[in-house]
Amino acid sequence: MRLKNKVVIITGAGSGIGKETALLFEKEGAKVVVADMNEKTGEETVAEIKKNGEGFFVQLDVSDREQSKQMVKTTLEKYGRIDVLINNAGIVQDAFLSKMTEEQWDKVIDINLTGVFNCTQAVVEAMMNQGNGVIINASSIVGLNGNVGQVNYAATKAGLIGMTKTLAKELGKKGIRVNAVAPGFITTPMTSNVPEKILEMMKEKTPLRRLGEPKDIANAYLYLASDEANFVNGAVLCVDGGLII
Repeated sequence: MRLKNKVVIITGAGSGIGKETALLFEKEGAKVVVADMNEKTGEETVAEIKKNGEGFFVQLDVSDREQSKQMVKTTLEKYGRIDVLINNAGIVQDAFLSKMTEEQWDKVIDINLTGVFNCTQAVVEAMMNQGNGVIINASSIVGLNGNVGQVNYAATKAGLIGMTKTLAKELGKKGIRVNAVAPGFITTPMTSNVPEKILEMMKEKTPLRRLGEPKDIANAYLYLASDEANFVNGAVLCVDGGLII
């Protein structure tokens, strides 16, 4: 088992990539803290984990600093340590710049960027006290290349790349590795409302001629969280089927 007895917090773990990651990490021996705004889907993920492993659910709005701190406090009270934080939670509120509302801009920034800051700042003291830890941020190829109609989303995902590289430099000397994963087009609840014509276009643009699956990203998270990536720090791992080459 690659994560035996490791304590892992995964935000946005109630569905999609986060859920896939939570279930994979449980199979690899981790104790999984499932953090999500949606209590129903979060508890469903925990129920699956508890069939063979250990974990619990925390209802969390990552944009709320106090909730982020409480999540960490609860985890430390139960397990005494935090080995891995995966900042996976994210939303989209797409619109062209000329039509994007202030609310759409603020909501995406609050969840996708400020939320990562909140959760990371909340866990870092415990990791520094341990002398080790792993933080993984969910960026996107949109943060590297941009995308029409997603100025808010692209800004957050590009911001996470800058945050990842900066924290890798700041925290590396404390034994904490910080990396990012940049998914391409992945089949998730976030893409469920995308018209079939657009999905086919996405496939055509991807050299592997398919959309990614949540397990593709979960496997990347697993590698970066494991000891196999002990000398990987400040990296942005693109998992996109070759889309940006």
